[in-house]
Amino acid sequence: MTCPICNGEISVKYRPFCSGRCADIDLAKWLNGSYAAPSTDPDDIDSALEAADAAQIAPDKPH
Repeated sequence: MTCPICNGEISVKYRPFCSGRCADIDLAKWLNGSYAAPSTDPDDIDSALEAADAAQIAPDKPH
C-alpha cells in the first residue's frame, strides 16, 4: 500500500499516509471541500441560489 497523497511508503504511525504532512494535506482537502461530490438535485441548487441571494441582500454586520 502506498500513501494516497504522495505515493510514498506508508508509516504505521500515520497509516494510510506516509507522514503527518500528507495526513494534514488530506485533512485540508476534506475541510475545503475538494472531496465533495457535486449534487444535481434541483432542491440543492435552489437552496444554494436562495442562500446566495439572501447573503447579497443582507446588510453587512457592524464589526
